Amino acid sequence: MTLDLIKIRRDLHQIPEIGLEEFKTQAYLLERIADITVGKDFVEKRTWRTGILVFVKGANPEKTIGWRTDIDGLPIVEQTGLAFASTHEGRMHACGHDMHMTVALGLLNELVQKQPKENVLFLFQPAEENEAGGMLMYEDSAFGDWLPDEFYGLHVRPDLKVGDIATNTGTLFAGTCEMKITFKGKGGHAAFPHMANDALVAAAHFVTQVQTVVSRNVDPIQGGVVTFGAMRAGTTNNVIADEAFLHGTIRSLTQDMSLLIQDRVRTIAHGVAAAFDMQVDVELKQGGYLPVENNLALAADLMTFFAEQNGVNLIDCLPAMTGEDFGYLLNKVPGVMFWLGIDTPYALHHPMMSPDEAALAFGVEHIGAFLKKKAG
Repeated sequence: MTLDLIKIRRDLHQIPEIGLEEFKTQAYLLERIADITVGKDFVEKRTWRTGILVFVKGANPEKTIGWRTDIDGLPIVEQTGLAFASTHEGRMHACGHDMHMTVALGLLNELVQKQPKENVLFLFQPAEENEAGGMLMYEDSAFGDWLPDEFYGLHVRPDLKVGDIATNTGTLFAGTCEMKITFKGKGGHAAFPHMANDALVAAAHFVTQVQTVVSRNVDPIQGGVVTFGAMRAGTTNNVIADEAFLHGTIRSLTQDMSLLIQDRVRTIAHGVAAAFDMQVDVELKQGGYLPVENNLALAADLMTFFAEQNGVNLIDCLPAMTGEDFGYLLNKVPGVMFWLGIDTPYALHHPMMSPDEAALAFGVEHIGAFLKKKAG
């Protein structure tokens, strides 16, 4: 069966949905999967909430090879001006998951043309962006006896050219931890500050003090990130705020470093609150967003394969501080994640991010060759 990869990608691009709400996306994927696997009695499928698992049973299996794609979109207003732009207001596939899904369908189509020797699982995973869907599925035993022995996946990368594949034999992405911190003081009139307890001032003091975590507590060779991207406090110019809310992120390349940073953030928050004689609520949510750590042997094998492929430019790249919930699954199952170049000037999560669709056919051809070799 020949797939129109461009049409599939554009269809999916128009219906982005937030994690665990991917109902139209799931329905569309199930239709395409049914088309691809019709008459293939060695293929089974299951659903888990808005996720889909497709199991290609091997003719003489000794192991199960897994391929994972994420399927959710982002709460972003699209500004590409494309004829096939998002039809869901305030939603966009700005992280390229429409590209990921299309490649996965293309790979499934390649793998079912002839029954492979090994089992192959295709995971269409929801909620990568918001709820760590891979962790949720694993903890809910969604895989059952289909849990792979090896897991692979990709993420598109705007600053790489079509034809580029980049990865390494160690850590590819950072682990992330969401921070929500609320200082609770006492409101009052701006003319009588001694009668109030200003939560805004305490929060501002905390933001400046927490910068010392990276500069003085983190090994500079290892690195780490502590960023607060949002602060909300007060209502007008002459009222002292009784509450100040901070929303931020921690990023690190090892779980030990993440835990160290979390501990320091929590300690400083409580210290500042005590100094200002107020309460503080600290919520640190890491969930399933662990560092994406490639298996050394499997990554070396994958890199050797792509290095020998005509038309592929393999790049041995440094880690990135971006986060990916595939790290949770790679913490349970050995595997590899890699970057796929899509050559666009706009970064991931940008409202004008528009990938070069030539990456679709390239990805299906070369990654398909890799999976066929692995599956026999």
